[in-house]
Amino acid sequence: MSEATARKPRPKHLALHEIRLPLPGIVSILHRVSGAGLFLLLPFLLFLFDRSLGSAESFAVYQSVVSNWFIKLVLFGLLWAYLHHFCAGIRFLLLDLHIGGDLEPARKSSKIVLAVSIALTLIIGVMLW
Repeated sequence: MSEATARKPRPKHLALHEIRLPLPGIVSILHRVSGAGLFLLLPFLLFLFDRSLGSAESFAVYQSVVSNWFIKLVLFGLLWAYLHHFCAGIRFLLLDLHIGGDLEPARKSSKIVLAVSIALTLIIGVMLW
C-alpha cells in the first residue's frame, strides 16, 4: 500500500475545541439553536402576552415582570433569536432553490445574515428598551 492510499488512524476521541467550523456552518447551528430557544421559551412569551391583555391588574403583573433587567435581557435574546431565525430561514429557502449554493456566495450570505440580524436586533431592541 502506498502512502497516498494509506489511511490515517482514526482518532480515539473527538477534540471539539480543535474543530473550526466555517461561517455557513456557524449560521446553520445558530439557526437551530435559535429555533429551539424560541420553541422552549414560547410558554413564557405566551404568559407575558396573556398578562399584557387581561385586565388592569394582570397588566400590572406584566409591567412588574418586564421591568426586571434580567427579563429584559432574556427578551432581548429572544428578539435576536427570532430575527436570526427569520433571516437564516430566508437564506436556507434560497439555498433550497439553488440560489447561492456555491462556496463564495454561501459565505457572503452567511455574513449578511449575521450582520442583518444583529443590526435589526440592536435597532429594534433600543427602540423597545
